[in-house]
Amino acid sequence: MPLIIDNIQKHVQLTDEEKELFLSKTEIHHYKAKTILLNSGEVCKHSYFVNSGILRSFNINDNIVEHVLNFACEGWWMGDMYSLISQKPGNLFIEVIEDAEVVLLSKENQEQLYSEIPKLERFFRILTENSLVANQERIMDNLSLSAEVRYDKFLKRYAGLNHKIPQKQIASYIGVTPEFFSKMKAKLLRK
Repeated sequence: MPLIIDNIQKHVQLTDEEKELFLSKTEIHHYKAKTILLNSGEVCKHSYFVNSGILRSFNINDNIVEHVLNFACEGWWMGDMYSLISQKPGNLFIEVIEDAEVVLLSKENQEQLYSEIPKLERFFRILTENSLVANQERIMDNLSLSAEVRYDKFLKRYAGLNHKIPQKQIASYIGVTPEFFSKMKAKLLRK
């Protein structure tokens, strides 16, 4: 059974016919590392589900500093939620970090599926709620926790990815400079 169906079945049960219909509305693409799937200023037209590989979402501020918002590995969803929902230009880039197989579900097909398979609306509501909770928790962590604790939470959330993701991207995700991150890691290794 495809990984995306397993992911859906964690929250809602689909019949064989519904699974077939859902899959017929998706596209599978293979991307090389460093491929940009979405540029800042574009309208996000797809939700991305990762079958294999790693994606990241980030933005670039006026000082040309990257701020990593999220990573997505096997079995995870990604998109620019603001742009996907509003269908207005977003401010996120989505990039392939490690060669990836990605399932694309267009906004148009997602809306059609809501009509044809109403329980999928519940599934995507659950995903959106989980995303909202995770983002709020991350904001609170960034406001109140030390960099060491934020790094520890990163290691737990993205278990096994710390050796696959460039260190400067991890530093950006936890909100520190690469230099500070390097010193912090050295200090943690000495403990």
